[in-house]
Amino acid sequence: MRVVVSIGGSVLAPDLDSTRVEGHAAVVESLAREGCDIGAVVGGGGVARKYIGAARDLGANEVQLDEIGIDVTRINARLLIAAISSGVDPTPAHTYNEAGNAIRRGDISVMGGVMAGQTTDAVAAALAEYVNADLLVYATSVDGVFSADPNSDDDAEKFEGMTPSELVDVVAPMSRDAGSSAPVDILAAKLIERAGMRTVVLDGTDPERIESAVLRGEHSGTDIVPEAGEEPSYWAQR
Repeated sequence: MRVVVSIGGSVLAPDLDSTRVEGHAAVVESLAREGCDIGAVVGGGGVARKYIGAARDLGANEVQLDEIGIDVTRINARLLIAAISSGVDPTPAHTYNEAGNAIRRGDISVMGGVMAGQTTDAVAAALAEYVNADLLVYATSVDGVFSADPNSDDDAEKFEGMTPSELVDVVAPMSRDAGSSAPVDILAAKLIERAGMRTVVLDGTDPERIESAVLRGEHSGTDIVPEAGEEPSYWAQR
């Protein structure tokens, strides 16, 4: 089973807690031992926002701000690589080709951002499509896809399951708002729709939830299932 896991920076390293990074690394290693081909994409989180805010105050333009954010995601990727004991490409991939080659030769590949104007949400979706992944998992700080931001709207409805086109419909209005609260951005949603990618959005603050979702399809988040999609045959063997 080939899997791409997107780990938000605020999930992996909200306060540079090495124990938290080790927990996510342990899950990645466990999935690899179970026979999964793994690509991991790491976000920048609050650290990236602080650097971007400081650079904006100093007059940096939007492309420069994006590049600073990318640099932070790659530092976070290096943290995860450092915590993985073996079988991992020792440097963050900078392109989909580098990541794909590492995954195909049996290494765990970890990457951050790729280019200005593209979030790590979109990078994860593009990588999953590039390597023909069986499953894409978004480990976020919210347990699934909601109709609105559950942190600010008590009436927000959680979706247990949806199609990729429904995901686009839900995410599009959120993505237009300042300080978007969308669980994945609109470009990622459209890439998932284009690829017909089986996707799970879940609360990844406890990394063991990622393992359960990947190995057994068990989670409390949102399943995004292409029309006429079937459960991965891997789950039937567990």
